[in-house]
Amino acid sequence: MLLQPLTVCFRKELQQGMFIKIDFDSSEAIYRQLCRQIIHGIATSELAEGESLPSVRDLAEEIGINMHTVNKAYSILREEGFLTVDRRRGAVVFVNCEKMKAMQDLRSDLTAALAKASCKGISREEVHAVIDELYEEYGCS
Repeated sequence: MLLQPLTVCFRKELQQGMFIKIDFDSSEAIYRQLCRQIIHGIATSELAEGESLPSVRDLAEEIGINMHTVNKAYSILREEGFLTVDRRRGAVVFVNCEKMKAMQDLRSDLTAALAKASCKGISREEVHAVIDELYEEYGCS
């Protein structure tokens, strides 16, 4: 017997009524499914710029998953430039296209650089030390 994915409706939480589908039998991690669904919602305009998402606690309870799973998804989406966190409003849709492009370019450049470093036997600690040194040199925080 095939189990249907659990469908959770956010209509009560979000202004535009977005559906999230989580397949608990999938080999894909739940936080990745959640990220994918939220990105899809942004791409299809189901989620608008400036729209608040449910709190970590509320979303976890509604889906029936651990709060850390939702927190991880929100953190990844924040790092990738899809969300921002406002102390009063919580997670808010924020699509910074310039930053997303810059992050994609950085990831591509770092992938090539780290592959070379790995081939040359440079350790993770040494890579981190170089990055820290460069950040200090350029005055980045």
